[in-house]
Amino acid sequence: MVSEATALRQTRGDWVLFHEKAVCRHHPAPPFQFVVVKRGGPQRGLEKHSANLTTTPTPIIMEYMQAPATSSQGNILCCTCGIPIPPNPANMCVSCLRTTVDISEGIPKQVNLNFCKQCERYLQPPASWVQCALESRELLALCLKKLKGNMTKVRLIDAGFLWTEPHSKRIKLKVTIQKEVMNGAILQQVFVVEFVIQGQMCDDCHRVEAKDFWNSVVQVRQKTSHKKTFYYLEQLILKHKLHQNALNIKEIHEGIDFYYATKQHAQKMVDFLQCTVPCRSKTSQRLISHDIHSNTFNYKSTYSIEIVPVCKDNVVCLSPRLAQSLGNMGQVCVCARVTSTIHLIDPNTLQTAEVDGGTYWRNPFNSLVSPRQLEEFIVMDTDIIRNQKLGAGAGIRSNKHTLAEVWVQKTSEMDTAQQYHCRTHLGHLLNIGDLVQGFDFANSNVNDEFLNKMNQSHIPDVVLIKKSYNRSKRVKRRNWKLKEMDKDREGMAPEDERQYQDFLEDLEEDEALRKNVNIFRDASKIPVESDTDDEGAPRISLMEMLEDLSLTDATGGEGADMLTE
Repeated sequence: MVSEATALRQTRGDWVLFHEKAVCRHHPAPPFQFVVVKRGGPQRGLEKHSANLTTTPTPIIMEYMQAPATSSQGNILCCTCGIPIPPNPANMCVSCLRTTVDISEGIPKQVNLNFCKQCERYLQPPASWVQCALESRELLALCLKKLKGNMTKVRLIDAGFLWTEPHSKRIKLKVTIQKEVMNGAILQQVFVVEFVIQGQMCDDCHRVEAKDFWNSVVQVRQKTSHKKTFYYLEQLILKHKLHQNALNIKEIHEGIDFYYATKQHAQKMVDFLQCTVPCRSKTSQRLISHDIHSNTFNYKSTYSIEIVPVCKDNVVCLSPRLAQSLGNMGQVCVCARVTSTIHLIDPNTLQTAEVDGGTYWRNPFNSLVSPRQLEEFIVMDTDIIRNQKLGAGAGIRSNKHTLAEVWVQKTSEMDTAQQYHCRTHLGHLLNIGDLVQGFDFANSNVNDEFLNKMNQSHIPDVVLIKKSYNRSKRVKRRNWKLKEMDKDREGMAPEDERQYQDFLEDLEEDEALRKNVNIFRDASKIPVESDTDDEGAPRISLMEMLEDLSLTDATGGEGADMLTE
């Protein structure tokens, strides 16, 4: 008998099934025997299922190790054009799918965008106007909101600007979207939306052009003959850009009127003035209309701002009570500058004091002399006073000035021997032969409540205000300028140009005053230098000047003309 054993690997956990075939010479068709052997276990006796076998065969175990099967994805034919493509839910190639399905259908490719030329704002429906720069995130959000109603069935992936000419009045937006199409296939598409800029004047600019619509007005007044405080206030307003919300700015006698469309903008201006200059305010309202059904009222508000009637370089006389509260300083003082407070200096002792708006209105004082009443003196002799002792309770003493005794003579009385002796705080500036402006108390008739009650021995003969320089030479070498507000002028006096030149000279002489002012370099003016310039005349350095940018500097002459049309 020949025994043949064939091993078939059939895994059932840890068990392997084998098939054994026994062949006998006398029995041509022997039965089969199956042997079950545990993998790795001891080999036990095999159970025989046939009595014809005389021997117990030993199973032969054979295992065949096969390599892991690699699955390869086949291609299919496009149902439209028949080219081989990888299988997809639509069974179509990308080209045929795009020609069959347009996911951007319903999204407009050209949209109008309303733009106001006056205020440079864009219309955000339904009625709001927003200010956006070109290719900014705000402008991108505004453009996408115009398409939002038509993109409810697609998914926005990306959006960005394409470059266009600034004067073309076109904005191009590159948009990428996705959408699920046939049998779950997701299709992505990129297209361009063109926004056409159309001019439309906003409601605020309509009211500005009408020049007669306003809701609130701020009336700023100062009862002085000089406008130095208004010139300084104008520069502060320009620096903080508070004039942009005004519908109209009108300059009248003794003040300026600011017209606003909302009460909030007017209140903001009032708060700024109260923090900038010493002043007091009053508010009044006038009823325009009343709706009895909705119980709404329409008022026009008026804010009256009164600035203290004291300017720089004014001579004032304080009340005895106020002078004592400020450190026992003299009653006759000189106003050094006017900012948020009034800065006073005593020319006899160099004591300084600051008077705020509340203190001034409780103890008011007036200016004794106007700038037109100042006379020109020439310095005949000077004597510096050192180590002067102040009395008990004295206030702060100025370190920027030097106390000196001077003998001066009027330039109009050079043919006489009349000289005046006084003390001054300009000892660090005056030399023999210099010209100085001052006020002559000895030959003037001043009507003031506190000055008339003073002891005549305490009233100086002359109070010197500032050193005098050649104005024509200072104007020629001045290579800087200031910006001005666009305002309507009414009843302007012919001497306003002289007062404005006085303000420019004050900026050159007072470094603390020009810290709050933006000074721009005048590129069109070449400073003239000569050997006859006044020595020691104050000047503004180039480090303190700003570059005045314009459209011509940014885009050239032709581009500037194109943008302004």
